Amino acid sequence: MATEAFEEIVETFEFLDDWEDRYRHVIEMGQGMAPLDPAFQVPATKVDGCASQVWIHPMIADGVYRFKGGSDAMIVSGLIAVLHALYDGVAVADVAAVDAPAELARLGLDDHLSAQRSNGVRAMVQRIRETAAAAV
Repeated sequence: MATEAFEEIVETFEFLDDWEDRYRHVIEMGQGMAPLDPAFQVPATKVDGCASQVWIHPMIADGVYRFKGGSDAMIVSGLIAVLHALYDGVAVADVAAVDAPAELARLGLDDHLSAQRSNGVRAMVQRIRETAAAAV
């Protein structure tokens, strides 16, 4: 159950054969995101377990999960953009049903991220799931 935005990333990754091109695309996705307002870069939105500074600011309204995020690392900003495509706009009740590891595996990310980055992605997914569950 992936969003249309995430399916577009999957299609782009299928077109990009080389991992370096995919890596560059992830970074470009992060650069394309609006920067997170510094007012939301606070301990309450900081994601622990990431090697970089990461903030996820959930915005849940009308039963729909939305979020903004930011990081001090370019690749991590790109990973936030990937998670944004996966979760933003999903019904809060459906967030738990999103199999993030399986969806991200479709991109081959699990094979190319360092252990620290993989742990950071898991921490971000956990934060998204926790904030959605609290809103259900």
